[in-house]
Amino acid sequence: MYSYKKLLNYPINITKKNPKLASYLITQFGGPNGELNAALRYFCQKFSMPDDRGKALLNDIATEELGHCEMIATLVKALTKDATLEELAKYNLDKNYVENSMSIYPTDCFGNKYMATFDVFKDPIVNLIEDMAAEAKARKVYENLIDITDDPEVISVLLFLREREIIHFNRFKELKEYYESLGY
Repeated sequence: MYSYKKLLNYPINITKKNPKLASYLITQFGGPNGELNAALRYFCQKFSMPDDRGKALLNDIATEELGHCEMIATLVKALTKDATLEELAKYNLDKNYVENSMSIYPTDCFGNKYMATFDVFKDPIVNLIEDMAAEAKARKVYENLIDITDDPEVISVLLFLREREIIHFNRFKELKEYYESLGY
């Protein structure tokens, strides 16, 4: 059912260490508006879609969101490469070191471990409205992350991810309008 291509959705080539930025970026992996939450939300919601069209869209986007998780984790790993324990502690990443030896673990930017924060309803319209809101919030987080860095290698990746949020929002909106036209 799933196929894994051993390529990131967008090339990542980080040449400068920046644990401070990594400490913010990690929220797009394990934070409430991050990619892991989106992937799980859409995967679970696909089972409440009334037809194959909805199930396929939710499954496709859930799968892409897992690819985005991989991209964020790759960014965080690259930005913390060769960071000292002092640098990690300065940016609240030392807890991750203690717990996971700097393996990438989904947390928010405050160091809180990932906890699922979504609902699934039988009503496809309610789910799609929630999905559109989730994509809008993720887009805004990417814009905020872009605002706080001047690293063009990171910005290009964040711009790509931001664009995908907009595309997902529009796909969910189209499906919502389709279901509304059918009387859901």
